[in-house]
Amino acid sequence: MYVLLPLGVFAASSAAVLIRMCDAPPLVIAAYRLGIASVLLLPIAAVRCREEFKGIESRDRVALLLSGIFLGLHFALWITSLSYTSVASSVLLVTTSPIFLGLGGWLLLREKIDVQTGIGIATSVVGTGIVTMNDWGVGQHAFSGDVMALGGAVAISGHLMIGRHQRQQLGLIPYITVVNTTAAASLICISLAFGHDLFGYDNRTYKFFALLALGPQLLGHTSFNYALKRVPPVVIALALLAEPIGSAALAYVVLAESPGTSIFAGGAVILCGIGLAIWPRSSAQGGP
Repeated sequence: MYVLLPLGVFAASSAAVLIRMCDAPPLVIAAYRLGIASVLLLPIAAVRCREEFKGIESRDRVALLLSGIFLGLHFALWITSLSYTSVASSVLLVTTSPIFLGLGGWLLLREKIDVQTGIGIATSVVGTGIVTMNDWGVGQHAFSGDVMALGGAVAISGHLMIGRHQRQQLGLIPYITVVNTTAAASLICISLAFGHDLFGYDNRTYKFFALLALGPQLLGHTSFNYALKRVPPVVIALALLAEPIGSAALAYVVLAESPGTSIFAGGAVILCGIGLAIWPRSSAQGGP
């Protein structure tokens, strides 16, 4: 399991670079990433999980569909942000989702925020300000990408909040099959609404579509979900903090994209804040 987690982090970290290598509109990239993953998952789920699907109540089906729509919105916003801002800025900002989860739980579910979590949220807000103000200085183009990445963080928080109860009721395969398929269908509809072609791309781009689905989507995200029942949540939470570092390193090696000093500084503040925010909640769940 402790070998699977680093592989998952590496796979997830490769997403931004693979997206940059695709010669297709961002919405189409997102649709293929989730669409290919869904096509691979559906036969497995149909054979192994029929009884679980039959047992899903109507109310839970609506929640699963909403969770999938939020997942699709997350990828639409985040992948589009990579066309506007740097890999480091985009991945750092989309990683702030634990902060929005904490705020959402407080505002919508009346969950209490303890002092340490509050300090972590405030710290991450400061770090976010450093990153976005730096990009504002670079130009409005980069700042727009930052806003989209933050929107992606809000959307994935909505996906997690809505799907939290369903994940407890459903096994891993049926859960990710439903939400991935719903997200893929949503993205296909949005792509068509914007007038994008779904076919006609070069072979190289289709290869990167497949790599995105197999690596970051299936190996990366699924390994984190799989690990939740087998290792302390704090280990997974801290492992996820390595994703922006891995993404920035890969962008430097593959794309020759070097983060500026402000991105390093703001990123360090964001990651410290997220660490503070998730530590008490994770350690309480996972135990010593």
